[in-house]
Amino acid sequence: MARWRTMWIPVIVFAALSGCNQHQRKKPDPTKGTVTGIVLCADTGKPARFATVTLTGAPQQDQKNDQGDPLPATESTVTDLEGRFTMEAVEPGRYWAFATQEGYLDPLRGLDLARIEALRTDREQSLDAVDQWKTHLVDVTVHAHRAVEIPISMERGAEISGTVSFDDGSPAIGMHFELQRKTEKSWTNVGITLFGEWSIDAKSDSRGRFSLTNLAAGEYRICAVMPEDSQKNSQRVCLGDTLRSKDSKTVKVAAGEDATGLEIVIPLSGLHKLGGTVTSVADGHALPTGTVHLLYADDREEARESNLANDGTFLFEYVAEGKYILQVTGAADAGDAAPGVRIPHYSTREIPVSVLNDTEDLGLSLSQIQEPAASSPTGTSGPN
Repeated sequence: MARWRTMWIPVIVFAALSGCNQHQRKKPDPTKGTVTGIVLCADTGKPARFATVTLTGAPQQDQKNDQGDPLPATESTVTDLEGRFTMEAVEPGRYWAFATQEGYLDPLRGLDLARIEALRTDREQSLDAVDQWKTHLVDVTVHAHRAVEIPISMERGAEISGTVSFDDGSPAIGMHFELQRKTEKSWTNVGITLFGEWSIDAKSDSRGRFSLTNLAAGEYRICAVMPEDSQKNSQRVCLGDTLRSKDSKTVKVAAGEDATGLEIVIPLSGLHKLGGTVTSVADGHALPTGTVHLLYADDREEARESNLANDGTFLFEYVAEGKYILQVTGAADAGDAAPGVRIPHYSTREIPVSVLNDTEDLGLSLSQIQEPAASSPTGTSGPN
């Protein structure tokens, strides 16, 4: 897994988490500059009221982004009733500015995250994010003792909506959603799982209705995701009533277009529990740290993922019938070791699994990885 996948906090989310400190108005500073402007909605020509305006700094050599964010928020504020904003005491330098609001394009849902993920450094990631989103950014240079005024235009995002229900006709309430957008080379996930939560915050309502907004134009796969403890440990049912995203029907939307009337149906039968315990081969004690992956047997695509509990157990709910591979990685003993004492780690192991009914007593025993013996210091010899 790439180092920033779980820590990458898109600029809008980062601004939200920062709360008052990001949006608090600063006092003028004669050693710094000021950025003012107006935000307009491109589809109506009207002011964008209470939109979030963000400045992200030009990528620097040897840049280290807070939280690994390739578009780090330097300054952020909210527009007034006339769509105007002011940012005081901005450090001199080059920035890119953009605005976001519900219903309009959001970089969180428009960037090709897989493309960014393949890059090694924070600066490369930031440059690529800017390159991808450059048609929606305003180039700003801030000078000390000066105010610069800029116009920002927000473009209407596409929207995909419909209903999700169970196969007995009842609405599926509180379902989460997962989107993939087609790129030149493959499919990329839309949004990012933040602190192990959900990449998209939308959920189905009391009638099973859902609406996925702020999307870039493109072709999408849509899956409803069971409300488990995390997105990676949840069963998904995709458009076309398939359980695998690669088999999902797709939807194409143009810029600002609404695609409506989609239906996803979740089966009530054929879903089972799959669980067990991971232990040490040497003495049978439970291993409290590690990750269990449930892979499809035909192509090893990951279906689910779960962390081991403190007692070495794991459990997947609502697993569809079929053939899988159960894989354990990163297993280790827990606890604070004495200085100079290594915590034992264990080898990766896989077993084939056929899911036909509930199974909660699987056992996987792992061998401890032998640490290489310490070599004698140069110029000395061992005991005779």
